[in-house]
Order: sequence, then C-alpha cells, then structure tokens
Amino acid sequence: MLIIEQLNRIIESGGVLVLPTETVYGLFAKALDEKTVNLVYDLKHRPRDKAMNLNVSDFNSVLAFSKEQPRYLKKLYQAFLPGPLTIILKANNRVPHWINSGLPTVGFRVPSHPVTAALIQKTGPLIGPSANLSGTASGKRFECILQEFEFKVTGYADDAFLTGQDSTILDLSSEHAVILRQGAITKEELLVKVPELHF
Repeated sequence: MLIIEQLNRIIESGGVLVLPTETVYGLFAKALDEKTVNLVYDLKHRPRDKAMNLNVSDFNSVLAFSKEQPRYLKKLYQAFLPGPLTIILKANNRVPHWINSGLPTVGFRVPSHPVTAALIQKTGPLIGPSANLSGTASGKRFECILQEFEFKVTGYADDAFLTGQDSTILDLSSEHAVILRQGAITKEELLVKVPELHF
C-alpha cells in the first residue's frame, strides 16, 4: 500500500486515487483543483449537475465552507463523525462552483478510515465520490474497481475491511432535517444522540 507521503504527492500533482473509507471505496482528488475535479466527473461519467461532497478532516473545516449552521451541528458532529454520515449545509462563497454545481448547498463527509483520514488531514479538502460509474452500485470490491479504473487513476490503496454500506445523507440546509439516503446510520440513532433534530 502506498504510504501517506506518496499518496499526498499524487494528490498535490493533480492525480486521482482509489481509496477506502469505512463504507465503500472512493475516487479521491483535490477539491480545490477544478481540472482534477473535472477529471473525476469524466472518469465516473457523472452528470455535471450532480454535486460533489467535500471530504474534510475536522469540525472547523465544515464551518469554513458553510453558513447558517444549525445550533446542534457540533453535537451532531461529535456524536457521529468521523463516520458514515454525509451532512448537507448551506454553502458559503468559499465553495467553488465545480464542487456544488452552483447549488446553494454543499455536502460534507469526514471518513474515519485511518489512511484516507490521514491524507485529508495532510492535503486539505478532497472530493471522494464512490469508485463506480455513475448509475451503478457503489464500489465495494477492490478487484472490480481495478478492472474499471486501474489504468485511469494515478494510485490506490486496498483494504479488505469495508462495511459495504453507503453513508447516510442528512440534509440540514432548511428548517427541517431530511434524510436523502438511508445508509449506515438510522433516523432513530440520530434522534437518540441529537433530539434537537426536527424531521
């Protein structure tokens, strides 16, 4: 497996990596590099109106790219992140249009896998959509991902320990919270830890 320094050099040079998270594999690239983000869109055959998430390393990074956050956001973060939860918030003007497709919102992911988390900590925000062609199942089997992307990405890291279950997507950009995708974390679990949530 490539070490963090090698992975970092690939990211900083505009490369794309296949990396594990605690859920599925993702295609990771530097979020603030428009050219590299466009490459990931092309690799996945992803529609340009389908926004990317920001993969960040800490709570302050979530605050740095969002605005009008709910009062309970830190409590939610401390209860579930890093982990299999994607949070959608109102985007501030630091979010480039090639990330959120010009939408007023942006999604945040804080992976807990040690390799990917260490890389995000070192490089700053990354995109990391699942390692699959758009419209197909999320990338869960490394050998299948290599068949699809091995000669199209710059590097990769393997890990046999994945849950294979996507993250739960929780939209907090309006008055009422909405679960856009039910994943590893349930509505009941969210409410136990953060009863302030209003669905």
